[in-house]
Amino acid sequence: MAAFFLKKKKEVTETVEEPQKTVEAAKKEAETVNTEPPATIVCPACGREINKKTAEKNKYVCYECGNYFRVRTKNRIRMVADKDTFEPWFEELESKNPLDFPGYPEKIKAAQEKTGLHEAVTVGKCRIYGLETVIGVCDARFMMSSMGHVVGEKIALAVERATELSLPVILFCCSGGARMQEGIVSLMQMAKTAAALKKHSEAGLLYVPVLTDPTTGGVTASFAMLGDIILAEPKALIGFAGPRVIEQTIGQKLPKGFQKAEFLLEHGFIDKIVERDDQRIVLADILKLHENKGQNSSTSKVAESHISDKSNGNTVWPKFIPSGSFTPWEHVQLARAKTRPTGKDYIEALFDDFIEFHGDRHCGDDAAVIGGVAFFHGHPVTVLAQEKGEGTKENIARNFGMVSPEGYWKSLRLMQQAEKFHRPVICLVDTPGAFCGLEAEERGQGEAIAKNLYTLAGLTVPVLSIVIGEGGSGGALAFAVSDEVWMLEHSVYSILSPEGFASILWKDSKKAKEAAEVMKLTAADLCEMGMIEHVIPETEPVSRENMEDVAGCLENGIADFLEKYSGKEPEELLEHRYQRFRKM
Repeated sequence: MAAFFLKKKKEVTETVEEPQKTVEAAKKEAETVNTEPPATIVCPACGREINKKTAEKNKYVCYECGNYFRVRTKNRIRMVADKDTFEPWFEELESKNPLDFPGYPEKIKAAQEKTGLHEAVTVGKCRIYGLETVIGVCDARFMMSSMGHVVGEKIALAVERATELSLPVILFCCSGGARMQEGIVSLMQMAKTAAALKKHSEAGLLYVPVLTDPTTGGVTASFAMLGDIILAEPKALIGFAGPRVIEQTIGQKLPKGFQKAEFLLEHGFIDKIVERDDQRIVLADILKLHENKGQNSSTSKVAESHISDKSNGNTVWPKFIPSGSFTPWEHVQLARAKTRPTGKDYIEALFDDFIEFHGDRHCGDDAAVIGGVAFFHGHPVTVLAQEKGEGTKENIARNFGMVSPEGYWKSLRLMQQAEKFHRPVICLVDTPGAFCGLEAEERGQGEAIAKNLYTLAGLTVPVLSIVIGEGGSGGALAFAVSDEVWMLEHSVYSILSPEGFASILWKDSKKAKEAAEVMKLTAADLCEMGMIEHVIPETEPVSRENMEDVAGCLENGIADFLEKYSGKEPEELLEHRYQRFRKM
């Protein structure tokens, strides 16, 4: 990969022993030294006085307790943008007083004099690691960054210009909500900014809000939560109604950590929490992954250079020869083996610079699904993996790969995002079946699976599914409505587990072994039936220790797949996918 994607090195403070000073030099230094104590600031979280310059070097994070200070506009731009690249826009807009609210013009003027800012938001254009983007920064010092007409207008104008210039938008959000002094005019800014972002999205462009402390009210209910990818700072307060308003309105005691960024991540509303020290590189990585929209022409060239030389008679897919005599039940056992690589192992082996995104934007984040964006041979792809985890603790945390509605909604969101940005979708299937618990039914498990089938059927980008372990029932099919489906030799794919099959037909789950014999669930069986396109051989049952050959075969295969399908027109892709399932 290019040097751009080298992992960022953390700054290390080293203690270096200085050479001994002469008496004369020491006297001279003593005469010129500033006897005034160093400037300090008080951390509002821990109450300790900390050195101001040290706090600045620490990106305005308290080195005693880790609390994030609110950041001034110029400092935020300095921390994120390439030096001297920021160009401010629309500074000429003047605030009005639509309600003739007493003292409002004076309050605006006082805020301008105190902060040196024109309004609560500053917008413009900059570069981040050389990548051009439109950027906006909200500043809490200006009337708590409340959203009035000028704030909404500047954001809308910036988004409109970004659309004209085909540029992404990054907004550092911070707000106490609507500006009360402007009444319904303030309310209308929610609709205005949302409408501008809608046009920007329809143009196939990227929008990334970064939620900082606090992000509340009408800002949360509009542009702050409309991103393709939503980032947040640690411990940032994020919500519609603030805790004080909730407590005073309904008298309800709120749980610890309520409305903090970590709370929102757990409940599926944001993609990622990014520490301030990492924000610049993370934003650059995201911009890089979304830099090229014209992917079809480049994919073929990238793929072609990495696959086997067909002119010499070698093919990516030689005739499959079983590696041994395994019974169907033995295949089942191997597919379930604890040592077998899982989705995250293959993501690490096959893709570069993977960024995982979280959340279904409804109610949660299902750890049984890993989803995000990565490079494959320099080409952006969306990756979705059903993940069982490694070890008992992780197995439990990921529900043994049994996906809940939240997992299917998360994958649905990322499928739609792939469609918007013209990215191929690679699905890694490994689940005993969809989770069938009470809470899953309450949240609409069947509907969530159905929506995935429906959406995959209509994607106009190439879709590839690979069964790497178990492919159980509709829970697996929700990741496998694809242009092609492949299976590892010792993986299985069936209507349900052999135990479930035996229980339904023979009223005896102990007859699972016998069920496996009649279910035709092995890769070889399914390839012969025309249910899948290819079988990836396992010269020995694959494990984390010996997965290189299998990963290499998959890498060549994926490159071949992208070469084959990325040049097809959307209508051709859709018809091919339809006919694939129509004949079954």
